[in-house]
This record gives sequence, C-alpha cells and structure tokens, in this order.
Amino acid sequence: MSITAVARDASLESQFATDELAAFQRDGFIVVPQCIQPPMRERMLHVTLRDVGHDRGPVELEADLRYPGAPRTRMESGGRTPRRLKLAHSRDEVFTEFVMLDGLRGRLQQILGPRVAMPLSHHNCIMTKQPHFSSDTGWHQDIRYWSFERPDLVSVWVALGREDVSNGALKLIPGSHVPQFDPSQFDDKKFFRRELDQNKEWLDRAIQLELDPGDVLFFHCRLLHAASRNFTESPKFSVVFTFRAQDNPPLPGTRSSAMPEMLIPPL
Repeated sequence: MSITAVARDASLESQFATDELAAFQRDGFIVVPQCIQPPMRERMLHVTLRDVGHDRGPVELEADLRYPGAPRTRMESGGRTPRRLKLAHSRDEVFTEFVMLDGLRGRLQQILGPRVAMPLSHHNCIMTKQPHFSSDTGWHQDIRYWSFERPDLVSVWVALGREDVSNGALKLIPGSHVPQFDPSQFDDKKFFRRELDQNKEWLDRAIQLELDPGDVLFFHCRLLHAASRNFTESPKFSVVFTFRAQDNPPLPGTRSSAMPEMLIPPL
C-alpha cells in the first residue's frame, strides 16, 4: 500500500481541520502536501548542499551506525558518507523561519497543547541518503532513546525532494503509536523484532510513504517506522525537528536534557 497524503489542506498557513486532527490521533501521523513554499524549500536545500559539500560538522556518518548497507568503517570506500547533518537549527536562519510559521505552530498546538517547545538534543537534523553507501533502518520508535516525563512528542519531517521506495522513503505502521508493546518485542538495540508472530500482525499493516518536494509529515514519537537504503543515483534530503508540550520536560541527567530547548511562542 502506498500513501501520498491524507491532509486536504495544502497550506501551512491554516491549522488542522477536525477530521485531519482525528486522523493524526488515530493513525499517529498525517501528511500535509505542498506545505513549504518553493523559496523556503530551496533555501533549505541550498544550505544542505553547501554543508554536505564542505563536510561541515557536526555530522553522523553511515559508518558510525553500521546499519545494513553502510560501510563497516570510516577507512573503507564510502566511509565518510554522511547519514545526517546534526544541529540543523543552528546552520541557517531559514530553519527558525520554518519553525515559526503560523500554520506549523497552530498544528503543533492542536496536538500538544498551547505551550510547545522544540528540544535541540533530538532530531534537529538534516537526514541524508546518499547513493551507493546509504543503509537500511529497521522498525523502531523514536522514543526508544529519548527520556521525557511522557512518551508524547511529535516530529515534523520536511521533504526537500521526491521521496519514494526507490530512494529510501519512510515506511509507517498506522496506529502503532497506541499500544504499549512489551520490551520483549524489541531486540537489544530496540528494533521491532520481525520474526515474532505477534509483531508480524503489525508489520502486515505497514504502508510505504511517498512525499513530493515541500510535503510535510507530522508523526508521533511512538509510531513504528523504518526505511530502506537509497537505490538511485541521486541523494535524498529531509529536514527533521521534534516538539513536545512544555509540561512534558526531559528527565534530568539524560541525553534529552543535555542541550537547551527553543520555546515556541503561541499564536
């Protein structure tokens, strides 16, 4: 099954319609098509190409995680292939402009409440999938390494170009943000175990996401998702930020509390 968008509203300048918000609560995600106007998206892409081309850090390399398909070490061919450009918010003011869009803030406030914060410790990055040396990411929930009072955060994913099965677009399992899975359903790296019969029932519900340039995906931090490697000859780039309600703070002494946060002014 393939999905391109479930949102009927084509502008970030308006908030969720009632049925769209209900779809997010039911499925754990929603796609708003053509949310970012071309000038803003092109500025984001310009910054991305600039920083990838000049190896501007901080950068996470494919070889650092060693997921299937990635180079095994930094020393072998493709060992310097970037997986993500970290600290995206600090790379250019265009990312602050994006976070401050009324429509984005309005949607987040409807999901999370009137007072929203953006953690800088998690996501806050530009995801890249390069030809030849990108990797497969197994089924997981983003909350696996995050530490907040409640497992209730929302990530916002901006497609800077076309995303589909050929270049490693996300796969999602609708509704998987709702159940409380048993820890035994995940392996020691907190990936959802494909061999378990009880997990296969969920995996059979998976859909393949397709995004066009400028589309924006909102998804819950407990939503199971995965992605394959990039099989094309062109790189794929996506901007990702995460948001929480201000009354859902990070736990002291954890990675989630290691960096400052950006408080999002209410509308």
